[in-house]
Amino acid sequence: MLKLRSSGLSCGVCANFQIPIPRCFMNSITTSSIDVKPKVPLYLRPPSFSASLSELTKWHKWAKNLASSVGSSFINLDNGPDSTLLRRELNWLLQDLIELQHRSVILSRLESGNNENPDVSVALRAPLEEMYCVWRQRIEKRRPFQYVVGCEHWRDLVLSVQEGVLIPRPETEVIIDLVEGVALNNAPELAQGFWADLGTGSGAIAIATARALATHAHGDACGRVIATDLSPVAVAVATSNVQRYGLQDVVEVRKGSWFEPLKDVQGKLAGVLSNPPYIPSGDISGLQAEVGQHEPILALDGGISGTNDLLHLIDGVASMLKPGGFFAFETNGEKQCKFLVEYIENEKPGSFHDMNIVSDFAGIQRFVMGFRR
Repeated sequence: MLKLRSSGLSCGVCANFQIPIPRCFMNSITTSSIDVKPKVPLYLRPPSFSASLSELTKWHKWAKNLASSVGSSFINLDNGPDSTLLRRELNWLLQDLIELQHRSVILSRLESGNNENPDVSVALRAPLEEMYCVWRQRIEKRRPFQYVVGCEHWRDLVLSVQEGVLIPRPETEVIIDLVEGVALNNAPELAQGFWADLGTGSGAIAIATARALATHAHGDACGRVIATDLSPVAVAVATSNVQRYGLQDVVEVRKGSWFEPLKDVQGKLAGVLSNPPYIPSGDISGLQAEVGQHEPILALDGGISGTNDLLHLIDGVASMLKPGGFFAFETNGEKQCKFLVEYIENEKPGSFHDMNIVSDFAGIQRFVMGFRR
């Protein structure tokens, strides 16, 4: 989580679309299968609750002491957060909790221990009783902080997330860098085509791709994105995020597994992107508790070697992309990347060109990309 909120949730997308529109975009977001109501992130809730400054101070001291009690125990256990990070998260939680007008004054008084006017009322976006509960969950149950506040900052987006939806990671931002820096720079015409984000989760890749396509569009023609996910929770959350950014006419969210919902655009896609499950099944139990015990196993477990879904994507992408189309997939690291490139060269000879392995921000070989012949 960043300390500053992103402002302006709309983006400049093309108003008039000149590319042929398949049946799907006549009703741009498939809602018939959505039976899950997304939760509202804490920072977007109205400040309908209140507590005295003394009550808020009491809660803050309790929460800070609970965070401090962790020390380095979580780091030693599974490389989890230490007390320093947890106290930083507590400050971010307060920023989301306290209404904007008096936030800076209240935060300053909490940090300084200023007890002047302890009975003054503070407007909050949730009751303190809920805050006691969620902070205890954060420490004692290792519930991810993003689920506590209901959002994650990713690139220039603030995306709603909740249980049942994978939390977008910073390294996945590289996929958008590849879309802009490789695909659209080398083949500008791809900005006018149809793209797919498979296993969309929160909709992060789909939304960021749609904004990139709009930025690189020429004239009135602008690309569109289809986002798919098997999870009804993910479909609901991604749909909500798409609508909040005003992209419902550009991004369609469909419920289904991988390529199954994309039969009407087979062979027509300009790009296929995915951050699929790639963690080997045997490694799940050793993950950080925030991940292994709380994030959806469906979005994590890639089978015995971690490559089950990656191989499925490679097998399908050749028939889904149009000639010159682009793909980029995230993997677990160097071993999986090299395995996928060898698989493509041996099992899909002549199907792709300009394949490459790309590293993430930490220098780990993380992504496989290429173009359809």
